[in-house]
Amino acid sequence: MNRAATFALTPLSVVYGLGVRIRNGLYRRGILNAHDVGAPVISVGNLTTGGTGKTPLVELLAAQMAAHGRRVCVLTRGYGRNSAGRLVVSDNDSVLSNVSEAGDEPFLLAENLRGRAAVICDKNRVAAAQWAIENLRSEIFILDDAFQHQQIRRSVNILIIDATNPFGSRRLLPAGILREPITEAKRADCFVITRASESEEPDQLRAYIKRFAGAAPIFTSNIELAEVRSLDGPRSVEDLTDRKVVAFCGIGNPNSFFALLRREGFDVSLTREFRDHHSYTQTDVDRIVREASARGAQALVTTTKDAVKLKQLKFEIPCYAVNTSMRIEEAEEFLRFVNQSIQR
Repeated sequence: MNRAATFALTPLSVVYGLGVRIRNGLYRRGILNAHDVGAPVISVGNLTTGGTGKTPLVELLAAQMAAHGRRVCVLTRGYGRNSAGRLVVSDNDSVLSNVSEAGDEPFLLAENLRGRAAVICDKNRVAAAQWAIENLRSEIFILDDAFQHQQIRRSVNILIIDATNPFGSRRLLPAGILREPITEAKRADCFVITRASESEEPDQLRAYIKRFAGAAPIFTSNIELAEVRSLDGPRSVEDLTDRKVVAFCGIGNPNSFFALLRREGFDVSLTREFRDHHSYTQTDVDRIVREASARGAQALVTTTKDAVKLKQLKFEIPCYAVNTSMRIEEAEEFLRFVNQSIQR
């Protein structure tokens, strides 16, 4: 955003910030109440807009909780979905919806967590949790993108901070990317710094977080390549690191994805980025294929989040989806902290 636009939007940021402070103050004073849903609740969220790594952490937590025999349910608003009201994307055993109805991230979570966790989209997460307890026998809930969603009382409040762009210009929406003032981070029970290895000043960021973290622990993590899948089915995937590729995506932090590919040895000749949650058309695909052919590229590479919206489209050259995972440096300590929090 240029300086002129920032200046023009600053008055709106002041109004927005006033509303945020009033709302948070009402919760602190008990005038607005958080509801206890009768089961442990893990919240994962951030202070900023854009991709910070929430979805990989939600998936990691859900898989860990399920591995310990708990019936897990992920609750999400379902940003960008073409449906209204409550949508059961997965009942734990089966995926019951499609990507258009659910939105890309809930659908991807449902596919990756099939047999391990249910996924429900609902703006009213209190009612969704109660329904899941009664109908799915859910025992523990993970709230996706819920730091600002204070209607549910949580057992542990996890705040994610992206090391590559922690707070943007430190301005509130719409002049900046902050959803709340940085001081509201004090509500967090713990912090997870994502993409730590991509930051030039990780120690300075940790020191800054400690100013308002108090006794809350700070963990560090990185996004890693887990596997490469062929978009057209479960066939053997060739070694792409020896081939020229064009990379494209519509995610919150495209530069992080492109940087990951290069670190892994991909010969990326061209990158194309779309808006987060972009709905692809055949025209989009055809344009990317033409650009790839002009560059002499032999394949296209995208993310699994994008791939779930591409399966019905036709590609003239091979397209592959890169699946990533989150690795927390202090994994045992982190999971111990979460488990102790939900057992209180």
